[in-house]
Amino acid sequence: MDGLRAAVAGLGFMGFTHVEALRRLGVEVVGLLGSTPEKGQAAAQSLGIPHFYEDFGELVADPTVDVVHICTPNYLHYPMAKAALERGKHVICEKPLATSSRQSLELVQLAQKTGLVAAVNYNLRYYPLCLEARARVQAGEIGQVRFIHGGYLQDWLFFATDWNWRLDPALGGKWRAVADIGTHWLDMALWLTGLRVAAVIADFATFIPTRLKPRRSVDTFAGKVTAPEEAEEVQVQTEDYAAILLAFEGGARGVLTLSQISAGRKNHFWWELNGSQASLSWDQEHPNELWIGYRDRPNELLIKDPALMHPAVRPLAGYPGGHAEGYPDTFLQLYKAVYSYIADGDFSRPRPFPTFEDGHRQMVLCEAIWKSVRQKRWVEVRERLCEKDAHD
Repeated sequence: MDGLRAAVAGLGFMGFTHVEALRRLGVEVVGLLGSTPEKGQAAAQSLGIPHFYEDFGELVADPTVDVVHICTPNYLHYPMAKAALERGKHVICEKPLATSSRQSLELVQLAQKTGLVAAVNYNLRYYPLCLEARARVQAGEIGQVRFIHGGYLQDWLFFATDWNWRLDPALGGKWRAVADIGTHWLDMALWLTGLRVAAVIADFATFIPTRLKPRRSVDTFAGKVTAPEEAEEVQVQTEDYAAILLAFEGGARGVLTLSQISAGRKNHFWWELNGSQASLSWDQEHPNELWIGYRDRPNELLIKDPALMHPAVRPLAGYPGGHAEGYPDTFLQLYKAVYSYIADGDFSRPRPFPTFEDGHRQMVLCEAIWKSVRQKRWVEVRERLCEKDAHD
């Protein structure tokens, strides 16, 4: 990875998280782009990064940049990813990849045409015990997957005074909980099992239809510790809650619950796989434990220890047994996979990280889920679903 250099667009919670992981990996961050040049300059100075950009055009024109990290609000993902690929840059884009499957499909096709590396930041795959669970599923240790269930619950938008740009459809898109946290869970479910969703039926609810929007910008999660000094009432159009039933190809079933208004649940992401021979369950609030369930013998609790894990995934556990790994480490392992792949130079081999194809698959699912909510029925999932189809 020596010599590869990155630039990061977007300096909210995610942008700084990307920078931290890149520095741990030893990748040089040569420049930053903030929402204003002043914010970019202040961040560059505080982090000791040599350059800040006036705009995204300047960033992608920088000949010293090899990889562009896109950590901006959702509506900017498509135009920024497109511009970066067109200027010959590899891309790591925050989720969701776009705000429609029409946009995400165009990005997939552009990435294929250019041959560049194009990844989506589904970092939660890289918890060591999620990697272990996938290896066990692939090895047939739980038998045929019968169903997967779980949820992603948060409380950072619990009060009517809580605000974030994700609440504005012009910035975040027409789906909120589903696009923001639901796509993480759906990506995990597909990746763990190797299954594809055939049909969905969903229910949305907005329990806080009116919120107080601050007259000044608020950083993600900052509203939990600060109250707005001045605010205006706005009507909320996106979902606080979603419940989704999933029918997978081959007959497996799934259930997903999402919420950003569940008091006490800070970042409760969990899943359980039930197979014909055994079960597996994992919870992000206890990330170093994998529960293994049996019908005919005592259950097991695997504590993260590379020595006890499948050989293929041992290198992706960064620390020995007894040394906890958590959320920041998932970014490190994802970027290690992407940058090692770029450095290797053989782009014909399979890509061991979430790609734009995975990001597009999530957009297809989002549109099918949205169509199901609007039409109150089961909706078949078509891989090449376009935005127009979602509203038929």
